[in-house]
Amino acid sequence: MPTSVVLPVMPTDPAQLVPYAELVRDGRAARLWQGQSLRLETHQAFAYLAGLGHRVPVGTAVALMPLRHELDAALQARSLARLTGHRTVLGLGPGAADFVAELRGAPYPRPGEAAAGYLRTVRALLAGASHGGLPEELDHPGVELGLGVLRPALARVAGREADAAITWMTPPGYLRDTLGPALARGAGEAERAVPRLVTVVHAALDRPGRNPYRLAYDAAHVHLASPHYSDMLRRAGLRVHPSSPSLGARALVDSGTFVHGDAEAVAAGLAEYARAGVDEVVVNVAGVAIAEGAEAALADLREILDAVQRTAR
Repeated sequence: MPTSVVLPVMPTDPAQLVPYAELVRDGRAARLWQGQSLRLETHQAFAYLAGLGHRVPVGTAVALMPLRHELDAALQARSLARLTGHRTVLGLGPGAADFVAELRGAPYPRPGEAAAGYLRTVRALLAGASHGGLPEELDHPGVELGLGVLRPALARVAGREADAAITWMTPPGYLRDTLGPALARGAGEAERAVPRLVTVVHAALDRPGRNPYRLAYDAAHVHLASPHYSDMLRRAGLRVHPSSPSLGARALVDSGTFVHGDAEAVAAGLAEYARAGVDEVVVNVAGVAIAEGAEAALADLREILDAVQRTAR
């Protein structure tokens, strides 16, 4: 199972991305991912890296649909594929209902249908469909279309329409028993291969003075306060509620969803995701980055990735 890394915070300086790109360049990680950034824009940050000479595989986990027209999404993704020299993963997601309402005046009536239509349009544009002028002649390594999923309905959409399903903070058992089967059902309905499954996993090493519950809260309290994340975690059997992110953080650690321990223990926790059907795991050290800074986060990542490679031998 490939192990990748995600930039743990929204960057404010392009230099923040370089050490993470170097982990991919040096073969310690398979791909560099970044979520939707409202500071340095994600696609531009990746392009900066390519211009600096760090032409590594990249992916978005996830870019929010209401911020970008389908034509621009296709253009940005294939540009990154050309600039990096690698197949780019364009991970997309509809976003939270209140965020969508702020931008569009109302939430998507049916987020699944909106996502399906968006993916179909982007795929057609990448294939050369005429829509305001996206020339066909740009040679590039290709774009893999991903959809961010938390619950079965969107997993079925991903099964029908996407090349990859991308999950965030999802327990292994829930992936195995709920999202994986829904993904397969959607693929079966469309008579196509099951998309690969990519999962972003919070992790931290056990070091003196660290409190894993605090790190989990720092990393995930915004998501834990979101109703759709809380609903997903309750479906997975965790005791969470959006009104109490601290309770949710404790549940993440106690359930092993926030993977914590020495490097070997974290590598073993990540391996659980492979056994649950995950094709690519993405390590997120946001808790350490927020609590202790970039150097501490990178030190954790290096040790975790080295342990994963030792385990794989």
